[in-house]
Amino acid sequence: MRLTTATLALVAAVLAAPAVQAADYVIDTARAHASINFRIKHLGFSWLTGRFDKFNGTFTFDEAKPEASSVKVEIDPSSINTNHAERDNHLRGKDFLDTSAFPKASFESTSVKLDGDKAKITGNLTLHGVTKEVTIDATRIAGGPDPWGNHREGFTGTTNLRLKDFGINFDLGPASEVVELALEVEGVRQ
Repeated sequence: MRLTTATLALVAAVLAAPAVQAADYVIDTARAHASINFRIKHLGFSWLTGRFDKFNGTFTFDEAKPEASSVKVEIDPSSINTNHAERDNHLRGKDFLDTSAFPKASFESTSVKLDGDKAKITGNLTLHGVTKEVTIDATRIAGGPDPWGNHREGFTGTTNLRLKDFGINFDLGPASEVVELALEVEGVRQ
């Protein structure tokens, strides 16, 4: 069999191409390209929505081996924002987040399981001084170069938390026992 110059060049290019490997990312909170949002029913009559304005984190992502990915996030619970100062002060107080006693919340993944474009990210969430295992249903949105020469990856995710599981026992009625989290994450490769 005779190899042409073009075939040899193609083989050489494939062999010389860098292997895809895991990369570390910083979650882009500085430019507000990430958010931790929540909603909970207010007495069963309507949805109360809000977010945490201050958080930071990192993740590792390997497109060729996504199950080797990991996530680590720290949240300032005193940055809770429901667009209502009196309610936010109540949520920071002893009835709910007790941010003077518990000034930090965090999540650190322990496993990532992939099913097509969807993933289950399991990890330990520490909130209100209690650490519990939670699972985030996540989807990769996209990844690639941005206009400034960086590489970005974007993900979205959701999970539900029972407030009593984290020692938050203020009674708002049975319709208000679970808070839904919606996570929007865009990271910049380091």
